[in-house]
Amino acid sequence: MTNIWFASHNAHKIQELQTLIHPLGWNIKGIEEAGIIDEIEETGLTLQENALIKAKFAYDRLNEPCISDDSGLEVSALSGRPGVHSARFAGLPPDSEKNIKLLLSTMKGQENRKAQFRTVICMIISNSAYYFEGSIQGDITSEARGVGGFGYDPIFMPEGHQQTFAEMTSEQKNSMSHRSRAVGRWLNFLKGKGSLLNP
Repeated sequence: MTNIWFASHNAHKIQELQTLIHPLGWNIKGIEEAGIIDEIEETGLTLQENALIKAKFAYDRLNEPCISDDSGLEVSALSGRPGVHSARFAGLPPDSEKNIKLLLSTMKGQENRKAQFRTVICMIISNSAYYFEGSIQGDITSEARGVGGFGYDPIFMPEGHQQTFAEMTSEQKNSMSHRSRAVGRWLNFLKGKGSLLNP
């Protein structure tokens, strides 16, 4: 089974990705398993730039196939904010509960509650970077609902559904999420270019 290093310390993301790709014969490992515990500074101005920064950070240290992702919640009424700053919307250190409270407060009385979750995956193999994007449209609820998921999941209700991501099972969320759509594009690429993993 081929190992691919995931440049993240987020156990939720690592577990989600493992669930999505393990049946296909690949194994995702978090960089902490390689002894890398440094926090990666996300200084990019876009999701793509941040994804590249994180993947390159891991690749430069491990010289093996590495991936990373950067995700953001883009709210129409806030001109796309918090976007690339989603994880630290309420400041540092990142705190999902504070981010949710700030966003709900900012959206109070706002009729336009349209938003989208967007993920960009960057994979580096043999010094070449590849990008894969996924997104899902939805609405910001007026209050947090559900206990599953992570991040903004309790206040994001995907289009055509009556539950937030946090009210869904992991299987339901993974069947439609922005991350699973990006992963799907990544896997389709690997099916055609899988030999890159064993140069």
